[in-house]
Amino acid sequence: MDRVDAMKVFVTAVDEGSLAGAARRLKRSPTAISRALNLLEARLGVELLHRTTRALKLSEAGERYAAACRRVLTDLDEADMLASDERSSPRGVLTISAPPVNGEEMLVPIINEFLDRFPDVSVNILLLDRQVNIVDEGVDIALRIGHLPDSSLVTTRLGGDVRRVVVGSPAYLAKHPPIKQPADLAKHHIIAFTNFGLDAWNFVPAKGSSIPRTVHFAPRCTVNTVRAARASAISGCGLTRLYSYHVADYVRDGRLTIVLADAEHPPLPVHLLTSPGRLAIPKVRAFLDFAVPHLRAGFARIAADAGTHLG
Repeated sequence: MDRVDAMKVFVTAVDEGSLAGAARRLKRSPTAISRALNLLEARLGVELLHRTTRALKLSEAGERYAAACRRVLTDLDEADMLASDERSSPRGVLTISAPPVNGEEMLVPIINEFLDRFPDVSVNILLLDRQVNIVDEGVDIALRIGHLPDSSLVTTRLGGDVRRVVVGSPAYLAKHPPIKQPADLAKHHIIAFTNFGLDAWNFVPAKGSSIPRTVHFAPRCTVNTVRAARASAISGCGLTRLYSYHVADYVRDGRLTIVLADAEHPPLPVHLLTSPGRLAIPKVRAFLDFAVPHLRAGFARIAADAGTHLG
């Protein structure tokens, strides 16, 4: 059995979530996929996947092996591409990860333009509400919001830092008590979004104090997606907290209004991340060269709105 091929079968089965899905993607029979996995497990002497009739679940050993396989396959792809004419001609599959809403509303249109310009490149877009491990998960480029830990990854700062803002509809705000300081939120209906606090929001200290202000609440509505929180706020259900790019267009057209702008935490930086070994690959370099100016312009527009409409 070819070890590299077995690794590809295993990783594809994990990604697709089923033997049937792996068979379709690799254009092989389910029996062939199952046989390859059985041989791989026999060779390693451990169970990698717990199989059911409907799904696959990684064992503890399988999780470690999947991460190792992704690193090996990524390194092999890099070696092949650098030895081929891809050094001068972008081609192949480019894997990009980003937060869901930002990815859909800002990054996907840029990717579509990129694909028009580079017909030999395909893109695998992972819109995930978590931080990916670029190396272990085989990601070429990741868009990340927030401060970055020290690492060997190559970072490109996009500017247009992102604010964490509290918003409500003008109609809602007109019917409820004015909001001058975080403590005033106790008199309001709160739409809690999973990522920003389900029972409390924190704000910077008041002038002359060093103690952050924390507001506890019992939410009127709790949601687990940006779109649901935004829609509830627009409908007048209450106040919610989101990133500035989540609401920029809606504040600009008057459907939402920012409150407590002077109590916000400092803005968060936005970066594109990639591993050093990927920069020499033409498809990665071409995308960075193409996308960075567009993304900088987009985040700069949102930051400018934050200084006018969102203030």
